[in-house]
Amino acid sequence: MAIPIIAIVGRSNVGKSTLFNRLAGQRIAVVSDVPGTTRDRVSGDASWNDRRFILVDTGGLEPLTEDPLLRDVRTQAERALAGADAVILVADATQGLTPADTDAADLVRRSAKPTVVAVNKADNPEREQAAPEFHALGLGDPVPLSAYHGVGVDDLMVALFDTFPFEPEPDEEEGAIRIAIAGRPNVGKSALFNAIAGEERAIVNPTPGTTRDAVDFRARYGDRDLVFIDTAGLRRRGKAEQGIEKYSVLRTLQAIERAHVVLMVMDATEFVTAQDAHVAGFVDDAWRGAVAVVNKWDLAPGLGLTESEATERIREKFKFLPGVPVRLTSALRGEGLQAILETAGAVYDEFTRRMPSREIRRVIIEAMAEHPAPSRGRRGPRLNRAIQVGTAPPAVTLHMERPYLIHFSYRRYLENRLREAFKLQGAPIKLELKGS
Repeated sequence: MAIPIIAIVGRSNVGKSTLFNRLAGQRIAVVSDVPGTTRDRVSGDASWNDRRFILVDTGGLEPLTEDPLLRDVRTQAERALAGADAVILVADATQGLTPADTDAADLVRRSAKPTVVAVNKADNPEREQAAPEFHALGLGDPVPLSAYHGVGVDDLMVALFDTFPFEPEPDEEEGAIRIAIAGRPNVGKSALFNAIAGEERAIVNPTPGTTRDAVDFRARYGDRDLVFIDTAGLRRRGKAEQGIEKYSVLRTLQAIERAHVVLMVMDATEFVTAQDAHVAGFVDDAWRGAVAVVNKWDLAPGLGLTESEATERIREKFKFLPGVPVRLTSALRGEGLQAILETAGAVYDEFTRRMPSREIRRVIIEAMAEHPAPSRGRRGPRLNRAIQVGTAPPAVTLHMERPYLIHFSYRRYLENRLREAFKLQGAPIKLELKGS
């Protein structure tokens, strides 16, 4: 399983947004005593006991009505349920079980998603005693809590993660290279996906936004097993339309997190746009391997660019992804596909690479000797030990004296020296500095 998506649902004014903010650790959702404040879905990254997940807040689930606004709110909540991996159904201990709670529970039950009932506002013993009443919803043992005070939230999360597997199960993807195909809308992602698959696995349509969810395809290339993940188009942060597209963005980000390597697809006729850079930013934030793929290269002569000029321009735009490999293709003609597959495999090798600690230490010492780190008086940072602590992506920890003197720009300098020394292109390096 990739990072799970957890939807918070329930009738109006039971404290869904307060619980969302408590779990997210910040005031993302608007909290108000006015029913219906949350009209659409709000999402955010969250974690609990080192378990990361995507949290989705929803508007209040009210019985079917002719009010177009309330009908739309219900539709959005239904979409959140359809796409969630697990559900928290929130009820109100102060009001007891209501017909609206029963209606919401029926909707959740039809989704067939793992669910925990959170009986909110149970901030004293008397209100806690109201929790057993919610057994009548038929969704397991209700958990009394107070989202406002943070009481009982840990019990809720324990119950929630007991309802579904959080760790990946051994399956057909084990040992395979997972490759996500991502990009802004209408750059030919699905056409590339189909060209690689050799069949019409994804719907290809010139209308932007045709692909709403991630689609997988398993392939064999040489001696490698590959799993390709087609995704919906990513717009700029904050520019995704409300409704189904907003949820598609969540699924795309989830697919990126699940992948080892991301093919960042661009349109040669428009070349590198601000939206392309934002897509690359999502990949960078997720610490995934990356390949920049310029599709529709058969239409590029009008740009007056050579392949080397195109590569240079892309790398200039993606400075935060140093040395990212660039491949030019025409999905429609099936050109350049082999180079893309070979490059994705090479980036995966870098993404999972082990580097000798002795060599890491040598590279860092040489880098610090050639360009000394900032110091305070005569006392500056001093390296004691360097060790790779993980792969996918390569993670390196430097144990140093006075690491707090090292600025972000100098850290990036050390990362780039490691990248150059070990000839890493397309794979990020996680560099952590620790005092010793």
